[in-house]
Amino acid sequence: MKTIAQNGLIEAEQLTDLFRKQFGGTEDVRLFQAPARVNLIGEHTDYNDGFVMPAAIDFHTWVAAAPRDDLLLVVHSVEFGETEKFNLTTDSQTPKKHWSDYVAGVAFELRNAGIPVSGASLLVHGNVPLGSGLSSSASLEMATAYALTSLAGADPDRDRTQLALLCQRAENHFVGARCGIMDQFIAAHGQVEHALMLDCRSLQYELLPLPRGISLVICNTMVKHELASGEYNTRRRQCEEGAARLRGALPGIRALRDVRAEQLEHNAELLPREIYKRCRHVVTENERVLQMAAALRDSNLAAVGRLMFDSHQSLRDDYQVSCNELDAMVDIASALPGVIGARMTGGGFGGCTINLVEDDKVKTFRGAVAAEYQRRTGTVPEVYVTKASDGASELTDGASHSRTEEHA
Repeated sequence: MKTIAQNGLIEAEQLTDLFRKQFGGTEDVRLFQAPARVNLIGEHTDYNDGFVMPAAIDFHTWVAAAPRDDLLLVVHSVEFGETEKFNLTTDSQTPKKHWSDYVAGVAFELRNAGIPVSGASLLVHGNVPLGSGLSSSASLEMATAYALTSLAGADPDRDRTQLALLCQRAENHFVGARCGIMDQFIAAHGQVEHALMLDCRSLQYELLPLPRGISLVICNTMVKHELASGEYNTRRRQCEEGAARLRGALPGIRALRDVRAEQLEHNAELLPREIYKRCRHVVTENERVLQMAAALRDSNLAAVGRLMFDSHQSLRDDYQVSCNELDAMVDIASALPGVIGARMTGGGFGGCTINLVEDDKVKTFRGAVAAEYQRRTGTVPEVYVTKASDGASELTDGASHSRTEEHA
């Protein structure tokens, strides 16, 4: 049995033992994993049909699984110490407003898609920091989807994009969160040492090698302001309103993704000032993602850093989803040696920043950023050093990990 991961909290053998203690029996237990993610650039563009550039990271959710003889889905969380049950034939419209809804929603969507998911016992364990904006939910969804598809005798590698879409549907329709496709997509398609540029409309993507000698360093501000979820929905409505107003002058546009910066400026008078600023962020952020891809292809680290800082400024001033703590973290990082670029990552109003840092400066960076952030805010942050990771897979010995790439 393989070791789960370098930073795993429980070894694979221990997870199997925990499963058997929880559920009994001696049948073969299969192990599956899916990673968390960080978004390098391309924030709040996904629900505008735009471009994003996430990377899967070395934090994971693991699922130990075995089939049952009934149609019950029984899931136990190691972290929460809780067990929940769902009847796959009767509970499809009754979410519990609970972490287990992410698991049940995936099971129902798989069944609706014709995958013969039957009863299963699942033990869930993860080390993704909760509330950090690193997408523990998509990690759980994808690990569950990979496990249940495999138990049903289907091949989860046959169409990873479809699996990601089913996980998104589970979150949209069962959990009730209007997320875009980015988080589930990178949990499916992540590749070690690569970022992924995704076109959120066509779902075509490009794997981009990350520079050698550079670490992904995530700084958790340890704050999450209460207005985050409400403001997220407000931003979506503002973007939709902006696109609708612009459509009168630009009848071919379907979303802000279709608007160029010069077109926005030429038609700025059609938009209220606040709506204009929201649109300006989305339009310029899409351009930054494309420029970042070019910079990574050319190993142009100076351009990479400039684009990351510009992205944060736009999120702070135009989209207004940053906060004092995120701004302080980026400001501190920008003055430290070895920092290529820094920006907030995720929905905003707290959570984390992403920093690209030269490997030989990481230790100094960690100590300096933590000390200065605590001095400025009175809060002790968490700093995670990670690398780009692979997408979902089975970890059981002898499992096949062949993958057919679908990107263009």
